[in-house]
Amino acid sequence: MSEKKVALISGANKGIGLETARQMAQQGFTVLLGARDLARGEKAAESLKQQGLDVRPVKLDVTSQADIDGVATLIENEFGGKLDVLINNAGITKDLSFGKQGVSATSLEDLRETFETNLFAVHALTVALLPALKKAPAARIVNLSSILGSNTLHATPGSPIYNSKTFAYDASKAALNSFTIHLAYELRDTKIKVNSAHPGWVKTDMGGDAAPMELEDGAKTSVQLATLGADGPTGGYFHLGESLPW
Repeated sequence: MSEKKVALISGANKGIGLETARQMAQQGFTVLLGARDLARGEKAAESLKQQGLDVRPVKLDVTSQADIDGVATLIENEFGGKLDVLINNAGITKDLSFGKQGVSATSLEDLRETFETNLFAVHALTVALLPALKKAPAARIVNLSSILGSNTLHATPGSPIYNSKTFAYDASKAALNSFTIHLAYELRDTKIKVNSAHPGWVKTDMGGDAAPMELEDGAKTSVQLATLGADGPTGGYFHLGESLPW
């Protein structure tokens, strides 16, 4: 069994995922950089390897059961079946109008596609890797949510997100938060901790150039939750150490 800690990050070939991979590798982890497009994953991993970091690309389209099975097999064969950290970073949004497109204008196709990646794929990948996570001394699972998944803030006039409603994305992240709560409860008698992370509004393809946060800061919440000590929280929803309302 590998002595070095191993972390798998989905959707890690760019943006917050890539920066998270950088910071986790800087902390001494072997990082499996998951990418839907392996060529892009290889290019991203090479950029980190040139910095002396232990990163390797893995083909991981989170909506592909074959890819999920392939990653599970790789972890079994090359790391003794042990995984210390799973960061469910991959996510999509089909609507960036932030309030201009209401529920009635959201197509069922967009709703299904968003949930497929942001919830169903996270469930499938996490369940497939639970045996490997249970082999680690104290594994950590981080689900990349968003403040836009807060039903409390969406329902509160005057909140920071009250007028920023993108139904399919928001609902998928609220459902992901529910997954965090339920999985943390299931694993409450183990040393595994499960939390939701809001990275912040970050300058990425999804966040846009107007976002106030740089990538380095956008990855910090995921890294914090991935490296929690034994006294750290589980079943929570956080941004830079602060709890968010569900």
